[in-house]
Amino acid sequence: MNKILRLIDLDKSFGGVHAVNNLSFDVYEGEILGLIGPNGSGKSTCVNLIAGVYIQDSGSILYNDVTLKRQSIPNRAFMGVARTFQSPMPFTNLSVFESVYTVAMLYNKKMKDAAKKAEEILELTGFTSIRDMPCSKLSIEKRKWLDMSRTLAMNPKLLMLDECLAGLTPSEMEDCVEFVRRINSLGVTIIFIEHVMKAVTKLCTRIVVLNEGMLLSEGDAEQVMREESVIKAYLGDDYVHSLGEQILSETLNDDIP
Repeated sequence: MNKILRLIDLDKSFGGVHAVNNLSFDVYEGEILGLIGPNGSGKSTCVNLIAGVYIQDSGSILYNDVTLKRQSIPNRAFMGVARTFQSPMPFTNLSVFESVYTVAMLYNKKMKDAAKKAEEILELTGFTSIRDMPCSKLSIEKRKWLDMSRTLAMNPKLLMLDECLAGLTPSEMEDCVEFVRRINSLGVTIIFIEHVMKAVTKLCTRIVVLNEGMLLSEGDAEQVMREESVIKAYLGDDYVHSLGEQILSETLNDDIP
């Protein structure tokens, strides 16, 4: 399987805070990789380094074997690297269709092609019936879906979803998980950054766990969630092993499809 992204000995500090520390892992083309860890573990910094918001102090980020260090944020986007944000940021003065169409115009030479692309995305997301609704009127769930829809207008090859389930009800989470699967089925590789372990273990083919900016573990869901170091990172040094087993059982046997 081809590696679409490689992080090699990545380091980033902010003053005295070592946010990412000698971090290395790979992302394979077509997979859904879960990127998890306690608060402050370096997940968001990692995403911002890949997207170009921050530039690493040392180490390398290779995207399809091309180093990204000298690539601007727009260049990375045109290369196929896209991301959403923890808090949706819709174009509140535009309609749902206009919001997606505006992004599509940046990635299509002809307006009719951009309009066609926007219509296809709205059909995929089930937004056709609300295409003329102002973005300011959307619920938090729909705003998150709209964020993902706009990234699809960028023709992404690698999409980083940053806590797209936060603030959603269990029913909304189920719908969102299915939407992520649909995006992945289009051939989009996904890095899924999330605190909802039930969704991560059901959705992701592999999991990478960060702690204090370093790689703590990586592997399949059941393997990783049983590791003592991972349980300690989430529950603290005074954890009870049986509690870790209980959390794993609940995580792997929930109602999210």
